[in-house]
Amino acid sequence: MTSPITIPTLFKMKEKGEKITNLTAYDYPFARLVDECGIHMILIGDSLGNVVQGHSSTLPVTMDEMVYHTKMVSRAVQHALVIADMPFMSYQISISDAIANAGRLVKEGGAAAVKLEGGASVSAVIRAITGAGISVQAHIGLTPQSVHQMGGYRVQRDEERLLADALEVEAAGAFSVVLEGIPSDIAALITQKLKIPTIGIGAGPSCDGQVLVIHDLLGMTDRHIPKFVKQYARLLDQARTAVQTYAADVQCGNFPGKEHCY
Repeated sequence: MTSPITIPTLFKMKEKGEKITNLTAYDYPFARLVDECGIHMILIGDSLGNVVQGHSSTLPVTMDEMVYHTKMVSRAVQHALVIADMPFMSYQISISDAIANAGRLVKEGGAAAVKLEGGASVSAVIRAITGAGISVQAHIGLTPQSVHQMGGYRVQRDEERLLADALEVEAAGAFSVVLEGIPSDIAALITQKLKIPTIGIGAGPSCDGQVLVIHDLLGMTDRHIPKFVKQYARLLDQARTAVQTYAADVQCGNFPGKEHCY
């Protein structure tokens, strides 16, 4: 990859039927790795609340924390489009708050775009943020910030509402939309109807692209793994073995050896 990924790049990929790749990253080392591997979009997800902070949901994540993590990722990225999640209550209180907080993720954090959850209910917020010159990725279906309202992490099956939400966020100016926890046939219909790219997570193979949490993909967690995740490695097992071997080497005097001394 030689040139940075832009929003027009993504539209061209959809037109040509080329699949878009997207992964999360929350710090400099992982962002650099993902970017060097040619992934098209990097999301600093508020999933960092679960993945790196140890919370049971994304709700406790703050704006300051999102800006902090976005800064780290942005420093590492040369090619991918960097998208930062707007955390819970950063865009729900007022339009002015939403614009200001989105602006922080771009101006302070270095993101190229922001992502927020919701369909028709947040269309006015999407219009306002895009009107301020900030690109917005929408997110419909299973929206983790509404986990209590939804009664848990449940697959969303209301085709009429989901399609209406997708069309509404497109009309509001979103450049793409994440479809999470949606049956494959409904996601395929939405993808066909929209001009903007759809990015699936637990939404089947017909979406224009796919996104996963990097720690899930690499097998770096022992928490529950959702059905939609494919683990391409089991790094947690390898890391445990490495740390246990290190501890044993130190305790029996095998480390450091002569080759590690000055």
